[in-house]
Amino acid sequence: LQCPTLLQNGFGAHRIEGIGDKHVPWIHNVKNTDMVIDVDDNDSMALIRLFNEPAGHAFLKSRGVPVELIEQLPLMGISSAANVIMAIKMAKYYELTGKDVIFTVFTDSMEMYGSRLREMKEEYGDYREVDAAVDFNSSILGLGTDWMKELTYYDRKTIHNLKYYTWIEQQERELEELNAQWYDADSYWGSIPPLAARIDEKIRTFNSMTGLL
Repeated sequence: LQCPTLLQNGFGAHRIEGIGDKHVPWIHNVKNTDMVIDVDDNDSMALIRLFNEPAGHAFLKSRGVPVELIEQLPLMGISSAANVIMAIKMAKYYELTGKDVIFTVFTDSMEMYGSRLREMKEEYGDYREVDAAVDFNSSILGLGTDWMKELTYYDRKTIHNLKYYTWIEQQERELEELNAQWYDADSYWGSIPPLAARIDEKIRTFNSMTGLL
């Protein structure tokens, strides 16, 4: 596994672009986190080929996946594929059935990663239906419950405390605020959603300053 930061205080390089690593984000409500699920980036990269190459689409169609769904798969980028993988692993861990529902989010689309598909074609060659079958069976059906941990109270506190080294020692955030995130969690985290409109306005202002949007 490439970078098990929350699971093992680990570090390393990975290919799941758009995902933070090697530290616990300041805005992560660790006290409200029930489980850590780590994903092998090989599975994420396999899925983006399966979901975007013509041979992958042909294979999925042969397995009965509706065409209207296949056409929407490029809306899912590398980190979105990782989120789907985590949802599958969670469903297997908790032995969920068709009566259960898991919500996840798609945080990117393949519009950003066309170069990654070209790089994999150059490295591995043309994508064939046999490759699609392998990826489907190994990176979807073959997913297990490895590299997962259901967190206890003190597991969560251990992860939360790791924020100290990045954000207090290095970034000079306030220790009082770090403690409030844990010991006054409902008030601290509950104060953020009402700020959404102001935060959105700052995001729009920043985006306009870049000249890209």
